[in-house]
Amino acid sequence: MNTSTSIDTASNDTSTGNFNDGQRPSTSTLDLGVVGNCSYSALIDKLGRVVWCCLPRFDGDPVFNALLDPDESGSLWSFELENFSHSEQWYEPNTAVLKTRLFDTLGQGIEITDFAPRFPSRGRYFRPLMLVRRIQPLNGSPRVRIRLRPRYDWGREQPVITRGSNHVRYVGTSMTLRLNTDAPISYLLDETAFVLIRPYDFLLGPDETLSSGMADVARNFEQETLSYWRQWSRSLATPLEWQAAVIRAAITLKLSLYEDTGAIVAAMTTSVPEAPGSARNWDYRYCWLRDAFFVVRALNSLSELGTMEDYLRWLTNILVRSAGGHVQPLYGIGLEEALPEQILDHLPGFRHHAPVRVGNQAYEHFQHDVYGNIVLGAAQAFHDLRLRNRAGIEHFQHLEAVGERAFDMYDRPDAGMWELRTRSRIHTSSALMSWAACDRLAKIAVRLELHERALVWQERATLIGERILKEAWNEERQTYAESFGGRDLDASVLLMVEVGLIAPTDKRFIATVDALEKYLCDGPYMRRYEAPDDFGRPETAFNICTFWRIDALARIGRKEQAREIFEAMLAARNHVGLLSEDTHPVTGEMWGNFPQTYSMVGIINCAMRLSASWESVI
Repeated sequence: MNTSTSIDTASNDTSTGNFNDGQRPSTSTLDLGVVGNCSYSALIDKLGRVVWCCLPRFDGDPVFNALLDPDESGSLWSFELENFSHSEQWYEPNTAVLKTRLFDTLGQGIEITDFAPRFPSRGRYFRPLMLVRRIQPLNGSPRVRIRLRPRYDWGREQPVITRGSNHVRYVGTSMTLRLNTDAPISYLLDETAFVLIRPYDFLLGPDETLSSGMADVARNFEQETLSYWRQWSRSLATPLEWQAAVIRAAITLKLSLYEDTGAIVAAMTTSVPEAPGSARNWDYRYCWLRDAFFVVRALNSLSELGTMEDYLRWLTNILVRSAGGHVQPLYGIGLEEALPEQILDHLPGFRHHAPVRVGNQAYEHFQHDVYGNIVLGAAQAFHDLRLRNRAGIEHFQHLEAVGERAFDMYDRPDAGMWELRTRSRIHTSSALMSWAACDRLAKIAVRLELHERALVWQERATLIGERILKEAWNEERQTYAESFGGRDLDASVLLMVEVGLIAPTDKRFIATVDALEKYLCDGPYMRRYEAPDDFGRPETAFNICTFWRIDALARIGRKEQAREIFEAMLAARNHVGLLSEDTHPVTGEMWGNFPQTYSMVGIINCAMRLSASWESVI
């Protein structure tokens, strides 16, 4: 992966210095690193600019919104280097601490260290709403300018600024941020260029004074955060091959956990379009039960169980609240049910691709696969002896209520897993997950020695399974279709093998893989479906579908082909190993919200599927 970028300078006017005024590189890019601490996250581009950061939660107001407002009005936090030439960016190995180096045309440079503190303290995890930025000169006399421009109310409110001897307060109607720093306050507020002759620390967070000296706090927070992530990564049961890619994916999934409640966000952004000009701009900063299940399962495969334990806390609230009734496909990370969708017309959008949406209308949808995702997400808790609190009879009763709902709804039309807004069918993927709910409940009942209940759930699973295999098969096209009695192709049917309904060697499944490759694939990439939806035909490839394809190919014995496609997907990641939702099959550009948990899950699953065993080298 390329870890550097070059930006043309604006002029060589040494009287004013060259800071690319008037033609600053666009902030609408997915060449971003992410830092976070399971309370919030910040996205930082190759130039060390914070272009996206929502507070006080993932789904909150972006205090830095330049990702969606690439004009001069966009809010960001940058350290700009005079006569900038190129940059390098990387993560400290096995951590969520990001390093960026900026170099000028004379070879002088600065290094920026970014992280969100996270480490154990007093019997809990210390994870303040604080972004720590440390800057130091590398060589020479580099001249820098600091632009720190937070905004509130989605960029509509400029904060009132007050200053102290070593801090600045940004006072807004709903929030006040405090910057503690040992850098010259006058230079910071006036955005005056100055020669960087020593390191400086910047701690932006709650309006609170520090408990000790600034440099000591920043240094201690960095060392403790590095230690935490290295220890966490060390505990992962990684595959032999592609370890760095898997560890980076796992850390990114962990950063998507909102630890306060246990919710897992699908992505950290809103309104990055799935394709240029498509208007497929959605807000993914919420917890989809479907996506969360895949995240939990991927981390479980690496023996990281803490995320599942946290998620089950959140999920239990959903189960008790629903009492066997309707469950939404997504909720707010604080268990909010209503997530009304609105368009913010004052923001130009990612690369000026409007609209910018906040909220997600999908909370109103009926998506019947959700019941299977609930059971699948909780099933391991009944079998894993390592858990602090293993699930028992009471939890099983809650899950049975979900299973009853799955059995009642499996053959009723719904919006499907792709959340179609104007079309309702009996989707194969929804029926499949209902089958999985009944199948897993039968296995849990056996584990709990509830043999009569096991028989009931197995009979129901058999009934649903037989209907899927019969009614989703399209004889004319020789493939399993996206709906009962349908003929359109849909990549989600690949999950039939993944959840265990059908053997990978089944002739009909192999024929389905062949058909999907013929009609849905552009080289290594796979689109979700072929039929036009509310916005026309999909233009970009949906990354998780490509990973489903890789998994299916490996299972049916086409491992070399699977490895080739997997390597192509690894090459599609950005410079620090992250993926968004979609990949453009022609340009190779990333599109869609970022970083997408579905996509990072695919990296882990396929590496685990394809890697040579440790026994081959030890």
